[in-house]
Amino acid sequence: MPAYVIARLQEAAPHPEIAEYIDRIGATFAPYGGRFLVHMAQHEVKEGSWPGHVVMIGFPGPAEARAWWDSPAYQEIAPLRSRHIEGDIILVPGVPEDYDPTATGRAMREAMAKR
Repeated sequence: MPAYVIARLQEAAPHPEIAEYIDRIGATFAPYGGRFLVHMAQHEVKEGSWPGHVVMIGFPGPAEARAWWDSPAYQEIAPLRSRHIEGDIILVPGVPEDYDPTATGRAMREAMAKR
């Protein structure tokens, strides 16, 4: 089951450390099978508000995503970003390829009926 690291990052003034972070981050993915799915793209807000930028990185699974986040290679460069850009970052597991949302809806209705 895939996993994703999703970041909502606030606008930031250009800085040499941010450029260095961007230059180096791709190499930190390789040992963990990660890759950018969304990076430096304009997003369109459909509901609510979402200021800043969206970054999404895909991994084969949650273990690989955690291992990447905790890796010495990533932890070495993380301050280059965090010193200059505020934001929220989450790790979320994806759903299996055969995921059926109707089963979730059915389980929800059954749980409500038991109340």
